[in-house]
Amino acid sequence: MFQGELLAPAGDAECFESALQFGADAIYLAGKQFGMRSAPSNFEMDTLRSCIRKAHEKNVKVYVTCNTLPRNGEIDRMPAFLEEVADCGADAFIIADLGVMSLAAKYAPQVERHVSTQAGVVNYQTVRCLYDMGASRVVLARELSLEDIAGIRAKTDPKLEIEVFVHGSMCVSFSGRCLISSYMIGRDANRGDCAQPCRWKYHLYEEHREGQYFPVVEEDGGTYLYNSRDLCMIEHIDDVLKAGVKSLKIEGRAKAAYYVAVTTNAYRHALDDYYAQGENWKLAPWIREELEKVSHREYNTGFFYGSEPGQVTQNGGYIRKYEVVAVCEDYRDGVAHLTQRNRFFAGDTLDVLPPGGIPFEVTLPVLYNEAGEQIEAAPHAMQKLTAPSGTVIPKGSLLRKARITE
Repeated sequence: MFQGELLAPAGDAECFESALQFGADAIYLAGKQFGMRSAPSNFEMDTLRSCIRKAHEKNVKVYVTCNTLPRNGEIDRMPAFLEEVADCGADAFIIADLGVMSLAAKYAPQVERHVSTQAGVVNYQTVRCLYDMGASRVVLARELSLEDIAGIRAKTDPKLEIEVFVHGSMCVSFSGRCLISSYMIGRDANRGDCAQPCRWKYHLYEEHREGQYFPVVEEDGGTYLYNSRDLCMIEHIDDVLKAGVKSLKIEGRAKAAYYVAVTTNAYRHALDDYYAQGENWKLAPWIREELEKVSHREYNTGFFYGSEPGQVTQNGGYIRKYEVVAVCEDYRDGVAHLTQRNRFFAGDTLDVLPPGGIPFEVTLPVLYNEAGEQIEAAPHAMQKLTAPSGTVIPKGSLLRKARITE
């Protein structure tokens, strides 16, 4: 059976480790320049080099985003950047700009060139053209249906790979090319500095009534004109693969390591189950439930089955049902060694996500601080704790707690 690649995001070294531990086949990230996400810390060259080395030891590939639309003053810095990233051992560049494509071919010919979704590729003729220019992969526009994707696959060289997003935030603008942020506050989304004004709450002002606003109500909370739902194709990965997609991509370079761990683990298990079960594949319920345990907006299937209602109209925020309360640094002699992330109490029932594993519940009746003193609660971020546990909690496990909701 054709097996696709699971491609996970990493905005920093901690996210990179999560992607690596929880089952990514490949990881995409950015250096300190030319990436479409400037908010994450991203990667210095020394860190990038060591991360790539670590990934290659596990047969995991690393793709470096070079997908901004650089202006004249920036493009002059591109050759040196490309050469340095190539020297770090990157497996591919993700590129949106044709000028950058030509520079990558000249200054880093040994590195594969993937065409970013920012290029807005929607037809087979453009894919053929990009392949002739040296692209080994094209990340298709998010606005395509599975039928469109299959049509592109059927009319292009099978050596060229197709990649699509299957999970994460979606942009109100076509293929992410947006001017709202640049227009409103001077932060250019096309050069990695989007302020996400599409998620803001909007009201109407009348020019002669200064200081007064009038709600334009979709729901009582206000009006969210551009607030897109999140994409989730976990129940349909069989259809994605059958359309000829090589790489299934999770959005989220600005997301936390916990998000990377949960989404990567869920899609890893879903893919592996599909490979094992074939046409009899059914998504295990726990996998779908996992994706409810990360912060997200309402899910839908994007444009894959035609256009669905894309807005979240009742709020501009996230759905948050769980929070990480601790990370297991080690487990030995029946004792879990933990680092606290959010407050929790002795006796709480916690949901444990082990690296590459299936979640399970555990109750830790007793907690001890670093001095060996018994404590009732763990109130301090990054506090070191120990907790006896008859259930093995593997090193690297994430311990979660359901949030109390009214």
